[in-house]
Amino acid sequence: MTPANTYDYDMFVIGSGPAGHRAAIQAAKLGKRTAIAEKKSVVGGACINTGTIPSKTLREAALHLSGYRERSIYGASYSVKSDITMSDLLYRAESVVRSEIDVSRHQLARNRVELIEATASFSDPHTVRLDTADGQSHREISADNIVISVGTQAPRKNGVDIDGQRIFNSDDVLGLEEMPQTLAIIGAGVIGCEYATIFAALGVRVTLVDKRDQLLPFIDSEITDALVYHMRQDRLVLRLGEAVQSMEAVDDEKGERVRVILESGKRFSAHKALYAIARMGATASLNLANAGLKADNRGLIETNDNFQSEVPHIYAVGDVAGFPSLASTAMEQGRNAAAHAFGADISGFPEHFPYGIYTIPEISVIGRNEAELTEAGIPYEVGKAAYREIARGQIIGDQTGMLKLIFDPETRKLLGVAILGEGASELVHIGQAVMSLGGDIDYFVDAVFNYPTLAECYKTAALDGINRLG
Repeated sequence: MTPANTYDYDMFVIGSGPAGHRAAIQAAKLGKRTAIAEKKSVVGGACINTGTIPSKTLREAALHLSGYRERSIYGASYSVKSDITMSDLLYRAESVVRSEIDVSRHQLARNRVELIEATASFSDPHTVRLDTADGQSHREISADNIVISVGTQAPRKNGVDIDGQRIFNSDDVLGLEEMPQTLAIIGAGVIGCEYATIFAALGVRVTLVDKRDQLLPFIDSEITDALVYHMRQDRLVLRLGEAVQSMEAVDDEKGERVRVILESGKRFSAHKALYAIARMGATASLNLANAGLKADNRGLIETNDNFQSEVPHIYAVGDVAGFPSLASTAMEQGRNAAAHAFGADISGFPEHFPYGIYTIPEISVIGRNEAELTEAGIPYEVGKAAYREIARGQIIGDQTGMLKLIFDPETRKLLGVAILGEGASELVHIGQAVMSLGGDIDYFVDAVFNYPTLAECYKTAALDGINRLG
């Protein structure tokens, strides 16, 4: 075996998204010679450049410009800007993306992580080939430990002719030239639901199609039922339990449009279509076989609890490692992988982590839901609070929000939290802290919350749950 100090790097990271970024910085903080390869001219991966950050910024721009938050107070016709264009939305997104890229670059430089702009592939388990973007030159480097954090990508071809404008995927949204009048979205996963509600808030007539009968089945069904209700209030049409037979761009006397035919025989047309299905691990160009690795049929790499692949010194973190495919968990996976590689003491991956789904209204959950507890045969009780009952909910004009606590009826230990409404992804962290410390709902009863705040929902929901116990 080659001594570690004869390698060019102690750790080499492929991909600069949240997982790779955090892995590289953790290794550097441990005093290790670290480099990170990024094939694009910008750092941050899909999270900063095409996915998480842009979509959430588009959401905020849509909410602001459409006046959506204030309509319950000023009326359904209220808006900040009457004719909202894609340029209006993208202006804000581009500003935030530039800032995040700059912050990421600065963090890598400050921690002395070498950033290499090149496409990486394996020559052998310890050797990585680096090809420049122009394809004119290449070199090879060696590393004691390697972290794969290439993320996922939306396929350009999957039986659908994706042109990036009329039929586009989630990576193409920032390149859209005009706002659609009507929009078909194929795939009601997290990405599909988020964009469906964003465009619907802007007045776009959206049709959302998915094979599954239930929206977001991993979320508490009471929360998703409420989301479906509010989607329909925004004139969003749901075609659940429906598969797409064909989808194609057509030009006829009605103009340029996309025709969608479902397997059930239903058919409809839309100005544009978002294909939000089947993101794949971006591993095709890595030459994994040279490293003794293989990816599954979705391009993902299997790992153990320490994020090691079947080749122990090669780690896979973030979306390329599969579930739960969250930016937040990806960061912790990267940090844990780097710490494990060098034997650093670390507490391990947390048991409880929240999901944030940036639909309109927003959703965030942590812990188990009712269906999971029922399947496991675990008794539970629930307590609920509606935003409209809380002064802060009235002040901000959120008539739709709700917070739900799930707890053990004997010990009152908190088992799960589910929130729908403004600030849900921030509010959930109060429940996260109590759950992580093994707390019960009596904490919320006894706690003093600022008034008026949405956090008061925890006290109201806890009291509601205790009252249900009789």
